[in-house]
Amino acid sequence: MKTRIPEAFILALAIVAFGVLVNLGIETGIAKAGDRGRVVHVRGLAEMEVPADKVFWNISYGLLGNDMKELFKDIAKNNNTIKQFLVDNGIGADEITFNLPSLNDNEANVYTKNNSRFRYSSHSNLTIATNKVDAVRNLQQKMVNLIDMGIVINHNYASYEFTGLNNIKPQMIEKATINARAVAEKFAKDSQSKLGKIRTASQGVFSIDDRDENTPFIKKVRVVTTIDFSLED
Repeated sequence: MKTRIPEAFILALAIVAFGVLVNLGIETGIAKAGDRGRVVHVRGLAEMEVPADKVFWNISYGLLGNDMKELFKDIAKNNNTIKQFLVDNGIGADEITFNLPSLNDNEANVYTKNNSRFRYSSHSNLTIATNKVDAVRNLQQKMVNLIDMGIVINHNYASYEFTGLNNIKPQMIEKATINARAVAEKFAKDSQSKLGKIRTASQGVFSIDDRDENTPFIKKVRVVTTIDFSLED
């Protein structure tokens, strides 16, 4: 009997200690779970207007004729005239690409009635790919000068792009984060809390759009970041 009393006493102490530890663990777990729930979920917006730094300019014109060989000679002549006009106004020769012209035999087309007095009609186009955005904008206003050279342009369209996104990403993300923190601080103040550290953060997708339909050469870059801040008493 004497040998059993210490063992029972030790067992009782172990049970009591285990119960205390379990109770502390449960309370600690509840506290941590409560901390995890005390967050503020905010979004921060950053926008920036930037000038386009790349332009793709498409130009096309048409010709009519009754002699196929003469028509192709006229196309070659017009292409050389246009190329020289562009080069003289600041566009590099290596930035100009002429596409193969399309040719239609009006008499051979059984699906349409040929009311033209010309047997052949052609469509020629070229593309300028350059970073000389200002030069292209100025040239678009001068395209009427080609009329004096016997060339009537029937399509003149430029598409502008901005390729320097990586250079402005850091400052835009910083601005979006600052804006998100300002919103979170206001929320914390209104809830009589203090703003803690960032729990989670995610960067949104950068979007690049024309500022408006009249100024496609000016781009608006936009990004939204989503951040969870902890709240403290």
